[in-house]
Amino acid sequence: MSDPQPTRRATVPAMEERLGQPIPVLDHGFVRVVDYMGDDAAIVQAARVSYGAGTKTARDDRGLIRYLMRHWHSTPFEMCEIKLHVKLPVFVARQWIRHRTANVNEYSARYSILDREFYTPAPEHLAAQSSLNNQGRGESLPPEEAERVLRILRDDASRAYDHYEAMLSTEGQTGLARELARMTLPASIYTQWYWKVDLHNLFHFLRLRADPHAQYEIRVYAKAICDITRTWVPFAWEAFEDYRLNAVTFSRQGMDALRRMLAGETVTQENSGMSKGEWREFRTLLEGAGSPAA
Repeated sequence: MSDPQPTRRATVPAMEERLGQPIPVLDHGFVRVVDYMGDDAAIVQAARVSYGAGTKTARDDRGLIRYLMRHWHSTPFEMCEIKLHVKLPVFVARQWIRHRTANVNEYSARYSILDREFYTPAPEHLAAQSSLNNQGRGESLPPEEAERVLRILRDDASRAYDHYEAMLSTEGQTGLARELARMTLPASIYTQWYWKVDLHNLFHFLRLRADPHAQYEIRVYAKAICDITRTWVPFAWEAFEDYRLNAVTFSRQGMDALRRMLAGETVTQENSGMSKGEWREFRTLLEGAGSPAA
């Protein structure tokens, strides 16, 4: 980082303390704040610009931010931005990059040689394929099976990196180009990138990736970023938790079923107008198990 200089821009003391400090994630990964712009006051300022000076005390800052979040007024939240340096396994990066609302610059294996660092799950995070969810995990593997899988993962990663190194520098000959040699590396190898995003799109990312149904490996990164965001914009974070992260949304049929239930009527899947899948998700929401994974 460059030498700090006096500034007239808004700063958040707690975020100033976080600058450049890595938060460990998984076995070799981290998240650290490189820079940020704006704070809770910037959200309020952007929202009030269209009202004029005469109405600037109509609501306190916290109340206005909650109103904006509650009514889906997204543009004021876009006035805040954050830039993160993230070290993460390639397979997590490929899932993360699906959020096409940020500016990303990734470490290039065409120009540099990747380190011998691979993600190895803890035994408790090794699970069988779910029988109910095609994209999720089921029961944890028995200890002996978990150990067998870990041995395979470690051996394959080590062998792949040995071959990678051998292709890069063949004794007495010109090594293979780095952009080609990287093909042999597994998706568990670590990469790094700078990721810059505005607060509105960051909240969308966190709503999906901090959800209990999200894959564990990306969820722990989201949890670390949640902690950063809570420090950065506490009023906006509180509103996000209340109206997005810990809230649920019902369909038209779901709202109709709720009204009928409150009126004392017996509602079943057959008379609800919902499919079996919709009814199962509706019941899950009513029972407080959280929203289905997106």
